[in-house]
Amino acid sequence: MTRISPEIFPTIIHAADLIKKSHCTVALTGAGISTPSGIPDFRSPDVGLWTRYQPMNVASLTAFRHNPEQFYIWFQPLAIQIHVAQPNPAHIALAKLQDAGYLSTIITQNIDGLHTRAGAKNVVEVHGTLDTLTCTNCYRQFSSSTIIEGYIENCTIPHCQICGSILKPDVILYEEQLPIKTWLKAEEACKYCELMLVIGTSLEVMPSAKLPIQALDHGAQLIIINNADTFMDVRADAVIRADVAVILPQISNEVLNA
Repeated sequence: MTRISPEIFPTIIHAADLIKKSHCTVALTGAGISTPSGIPDFRSPDVGLWTRYQPMNVASLTAFRHNPEQFYIWFQPLAIQIHVAQPNPAHIALAKLQDAGYLSTIITQNIDGLHTRAGAKNVVEVHGTLDTLTCTNCYRQFSSSTIIEGYIENCTIPHCQICGSILKPDVILYEEQLPIKTWLKAEEACKYCELMLVIGTSLEVMPSAKLPIQALDHGAQLIIINNADTFMDVRADAVIRADVAVILPQISNEVLNA
């Protein structure tokens, strides 16, 4: 088990106190909460996916429209990792806090569905989901549950059962706008929260990186738990630079068992 530096413990206690005092807490999570589950992130130096690929060449709407087969070939290894991944202690800790009434909404930039698998409710997936796919021609939507096995095992390209056109996963690619209803729900949650937890994101992706600013502008307090610095650290009430899968269970235990 990873040891926690003794200097971090006072900040853990402080973060737990902020959560206990808040009447409405919202979490914003990024790739860093899922890397302990074996899902690679995109931007970490040396290991992020974008250190090996140009995102506009493989994960943009233009690239998908021009060559969807190539997109599916590139995406298959990541889809396999997401398919076999299990929620880690950080996902479970957030679900426990939510179940106990300490957390109202989880806004996530992730497409892996691990928050829901951990038992969380009211999860706002601002970058979309792999749970469904939409036809590029007739726009009918299909569940991925009947498609995913053939794709991850044989890289079978999914086609519409009605018109035969290629299906696109309901994840947000480069050049795509975020789903407006989902985005408005995220903004609404930030507008009314008293406390925001920023977990496992370096806040480099817009417009999601603006959500903590919106929360602060409406009087919320801010806790940041991330391995790397963020531009919002100077405005946070508590900053913990450590593994979220280690820190979040500690905070959750302090809140629930103190």
